[in-house]
Amino acid sequence: MTGYSPDDADRRILDVLQHDGRVGNAELARSVNLSPSTVAARVRRLEESGVISGYAAVIDPERVGLPVLAFVRLRQAGGTGQPFRDLLAATPEILEAHHVTGENALFLKVAARSMKHLEEVSGRIGALGEVATSVVYSSPLPRRPVST
Repeated sequence: MTGYSPDDADRRILDVLQHDGRVGNAELARSVNLSPSTVAARVRRLEESGVISGYAAVIDPERVGLPVLAFVRLRQAGGTGQPFRDLLAATPEILEAHHVTGENALFLKVAARSMKHLEEVSGRIGALGEVATSVVYSSPLPRRPVST
């Protein structure tokens, strides 16, 4: 279903699911004023079209022993080639990776147990190029639902 564009009812469904991905179909239907069968069909269509790409629990890294959050900028000519993909596969501390414009840059979100652990992870990343690490003091907006 390429080119699928959500309508207003789909947007209401997406809004509810982004705030509570575990909501039951009947409750979802009530909250968007549609029948359960209609909601089920719409959710299935949103999943099949790729608008909904999955469901996951949101984990607080600090509560699972990873209190140090940082963004690491990697400047290297290899882009997202095999050495970079190997690094991602071997480094679970890297939570996100974004290839951005300008100077062959990649931005990596990293969670670590301690500053020493962050230093070790940054060193592994640095094997691929020049790194600049910024430690997060706080996150006034850690996650925002996509506005549909």
